[in-house]
Amino acid sequence: MTTLLLARHGLTDLTGPVLAGRTPGVHLSEAGRAQAAALAGRVAGVRLDAIVSSPLERCRETAQPVAEGRDTEVRIDDRFIECGYGEWTGRPLKELAKEPLWQVVQAHPSAATFPDGESLAGMQHRAVSAVREWNQRLGEKGIYLVCSHGDVIKAIVADALGLHLDHFQRITADPGALTVIRYAPLRPFVLRVNDMGELRLPEDSEEKDGGENITGSDAAVGGGPGTT
Repeated sequence: MTTLLLARHGLTDLTGPVLAGRTPGVHLSEAGRAQAAALAGRVAGVRLDAIVSSPLERCRETAQPVAEGRDTEVRIDDRFIECGYGEWTGRPLKELAKEPLWQVVQAHPSAATFPDGESLAGMQHRAVSAVREWNQRLGEKGIYLVCSHGDVIKAIVADALGLHLDHFQRITADPGALTVIRYAPLRPFVLRVNDMGELRLPEDSEEKDGGENITGSDAAVGGGPGTT
């Protein structure tokens, strides 16, 4: 099963009050750089066959500490870039909340297309397509990290959970947090969401009785052995 580690970039000075979107030159703040260093420490014991990043600076700066000390360099994939918010880019969130489209984004995001920008459905399609391609490229034993943006991560998680895009606002992806998805032949399994702890993948644990797959399903019998 291919394992995907989704990391949201660390904090910037615009994170929270402003919709930075694809604004160039938005770098990690001091707190964001600390989050990036902490992220690198949390995944230090995990083998990574690839480290992939959105092309935006804040993601590349978050992914780079993860790559330090490894043979794997950060690879850029434009399909993991932030949603194209068009005319909304760079505007304060409290101002955008007054726009009629805001309620559509919150309650019916599959119908939302940003003015002179991208639709949320289109964003999900290109991000999930990128994940599927990387899964195929790295194979069933591949483990890789993708550093991307909140809405992109939430859209990928919604797809993995079998949720309609209209429910993706129920998912949280905080700056510096990790989400882990394991892609099996029949279906994905979401192992962690918005996690800030040290990462230990299930494959690192010894097998326990009751976790063996004997049904032809890709789900472990009895819920699986878990981790020690």
